[in-house]
Amino acid sequence: MSGEAGWGSLLAGLAGDLRGHLGTAHRLARDLLGPDPVQVVAYRGYGTAERAWVVGRVLENERVSAATITDSRWRNLVNTLKRLESDEVPHARVRVTWSGAAHELTSDDDGYIAGWVTPAAPLPADRSWHPVALELISPIYEGAEPARTTGDVLVPPPSAEYGVISDLDDTVIRTEATDLVRMARATLFENARTRLPFPGVAAFYGALRQGAHGSADNPMFYVSSSPWNLYDLLTEFLSLQGIPDGPLVLRDWDLAVPRGGHAPHKLGAIARIMDTYPRLPFILIGDSGQEDPEIYREVVRRYPTRILAAYIRNVTPDPHRSAAIRALAAEVVEAGSTLILADDTLAAARHALERGWIGREGLGEVGEEKRKDEAGMVNPDKAETVVVEGGGT
Repeated sequence: MSGEAGWGSLLAGLAGDLRGHLGTAHRLARDLLGPDPVQVVAYRGYGTAERAWVVGRVLENERVSAATITDSRWRNLVNTLKRLESDEVPHARVRVTWSGAAHELTSDDDGYIAGWVTPAAPLPADRSWHPVALELISPIYEGAEPARTTGDVLVPPPSAEYGVISDLDDTVIRTEATDLVRMARATLFENARTRLPFPGVAAFYGALRQGAHGSADNPMFYVSSSPWNLYDLLTEFLSLQGIPDGPLVLRDWDLAVPRGGHAPHKLGAIARIMDTYPRLPFILIGDSGQEDPEIYREVVRRYPTRILAAYIRNVTPDPHRSAAIRALAAEVVEAGSTLILADDTLAAARHALERGWIGREGLGEVGEEKRKDEAGMVNPDKAETVVVEGGGT
């Protein structure tokens, strides 16, 4: 059973047991107090000076409480279930205003809005993030406060040397996707302030953002099969850990059951990003627990001259899985790229320095942060590093 399928089965089973009770309580509360207020949620978008991909969702506000380091396991569980048991508003009309131009998007059956918008005026050249306003046009309930929010769109600067597309679960954040019990415990009973990153990740991603000379401001994208319902938790986690901001592209789940295939979701999301920036090369970062090596091999096949390297964190102790990744690495090399299989962030950083993608100062920061992160750990990263080098781009 894959990590994704296992997570879905575990959460679906638990949520199924609780859904009847939660649904009854929700109906009683609605009868007494009326429906929850509707909110428009803005997800980080991305684009160019000519157009931007804007994503959001129209939902009833479940009032998930802000996370604290002292939150009990019960409070974390309640907040997780509130996120997963979302009440979406289908066919809602939302006005999207970006750089002086107004557009209208309509939510689908699950409350999602997504589409390309164009600006009416040139974007400021002194920043990479640009505000986008979202306002609910309909439905409007009598006596309700206006539902408005502001999101952000990333437009990489001309100084960008390459882009980075990274997975999240077991690549950045410790999810234990290969151990279903640990994975369920972390997902259900922890929050953004108690989850842990892999040692050295924040410094490595910071070095990649800065590039070889420290001023590239390379764009970061996070593509994951985690549900959109956990968006606020994941963005808060990245911020708390000092991991560079970037658009998150997550997946639609229906009460802990994912819709569509894992690989098609990630391939489609990566293709949209790469097609948005046709002149930008990319570094891919993932893990061995699910299908990232196979997905990235396909990305290299589709974009044979644009993938600088694929860094794969080895989170599976099964030697057969490592052997399979080594075998598919040969196909990556044939396309002129590189695949690095390692459970050590520092090894990936050393390789990036050798190829001229990060600076020496950045490598030192990765090593220092990794030592601090591993202090007191029972089982720090100690896997072998396998580099299958191609010609590069």
